[in-house]
Amino acid sequence: MKQKILVAALAAGGMVTPLAHATNGMNLEGYGPVAASMGGASMAYDNGTAAVMNNPATLGLMKEGAQLDVAIGLLAPSISAKAGPMAADSSATAFYMPAMGYARRSGQWTYGAGVMSQGGMGTEYSANSFMAAGSGQTVRSEVGVGRVIVPLVYQATEDINIGGSVDFVWAGMDIKMAMPGASFMGMMPGTAQTYGSASGSMVNTLGGAMAGGMLNGVNWARVDFSNNDAFSGQAKGTGYAFKLGGTFKVSNSVTLGATYHSKTALGDLTSTGGASMSMNVVGPATGNVATTIPVTGSVAVHNFQWPETFGFGMAIQATDELLLVADYKRIGWKSVMKNFRMTFTSDAVQASPMAAAFGMGGKTVDMTLNQNWSDQNVFEFGASYKVSDAFTVRGGVNIANNPVPDMYMNPLFPAIGKSHETLGASYAFNQASSIHFDFAYMNKVTATNGQGVSVDFGGFSSQLVYGYKF
Repeated sequence: MKQKILVAALAAGGMVTPLAHATNGMNLEGYGPVAASMGGASMAYDNGTAAVMNNPATLGLMKEGAQLDVAIGLLAPSISAKAGPMAADSSATAFYMPAMGYARRSGQWTYGAGVMSQGGMGTEYSANSFMAAGSGQTVRSEVGVGRVIVPLVYQATEDINIGGSVDFVWAGMDIKMAMPGASFMGMMPGTAQTYGSASGSMVNTLGGAMAGGMLNGVNWARVDFSNNDAFSGQAKGTGYAFKLGGTFKVSNSVTLGATYHSKTALGDLTSTGGASMSMNVVGPATGNVATTIPVTGSVAVHNFQWPETFGFGMAIQATDELLLVADYKRIGWKSVMKNFRMTFTSDAVQASPMAAAFGMGGKTVDMTLNQNWSDQNVFEFGASYKVSDAFTVRGGVNIANNPVPDMYMNPLFPAIGKSHETLGASYAFNQASSIHFDFAYMNKVTATNGQGVSVDFGGFSSQLVYGYKF
């Protein structure tokens, strides 16, 4: 009965896991403070219930009995955008992430449940910054993905564990995006469409107004759907994924591990209402006065998926006190981040007289922003040293390539992190209770996109976990 109550509590916790920023592309650089303090390496040793996000087979390395982990994480990105003499600092600098994990080993079987944040990205720039493109409104983005995970592991032999998990995945997204008129018009049919494209009946209506001489141009355009809630996005979607993994004890001191994480099967992220698209236009139809046309509606973000991942690694128990670990992961961003596709559908009845006058009701805009990410190679190295029976210290590095091409880097989604230095420690109060801590510093990375906007991205993250064994 207690186990059923616990699993229900974990599932409920999944509804309040906040959106997050991340630093291996959109992934966190490490899951759980034990692994995160060793560069994220986690494939071949017992790293607690965070194994459900790493390699579920390592749950089979835990001792007989049960373990409960309750965690809180802090992500503190430091992001600034520049365009010539203009600069804008992102005010999105602190995000808190709870997580829970439970596992029980009974004989050859280990099972449990966990609620974890997968990762995400986002920024927030002020209304008077150049990022607002003259619209006088805040610009922000926030993308987050989390999972409720149910693992099952079998100890096939004394040296081999095989396991996997079924993952319920949810995603949330907020966007308040502004673009200069020239950039917006550069997405229209018949233009070069270098950075993206736009089509649909609303685009045709706008094009007709310009071709008919009613309008001369667009000063700026915005797309807005945001609930300003740290725990969910305005556009939401759910789906499923799975993981497979194994460990093999080569000798008393060497263990190998490998895992495969499937691509997610998420439905479209949708918002029924709560969205708007606005354009600031000028021409004879507006008395040659710059006028904003606000259009209300709903959005659907199409085929937003989390990529498949392959990982393998090694753990070497060099001495009774010293553990050395090394992992490699290949994250398949290329197949899921070719472009960002979204459809805005306007309400049939528009409250704005201008929107109604221009016939914007019941129309659609299909927008595509080019992304063209590459796959990411992540190398993780770490060490753990047992100072005493109660106290353990750890350190490591996490090194990866930037998967985002400079040309298409969007200052709202600057997932360009590369290298990290990590450290951490654990303290056992007794055989049952312990705490675990990590700190990861991300070295600053700078990238400049094809429109001449550069972004500096750095910061740090930290996690604290209380663990209880029973």
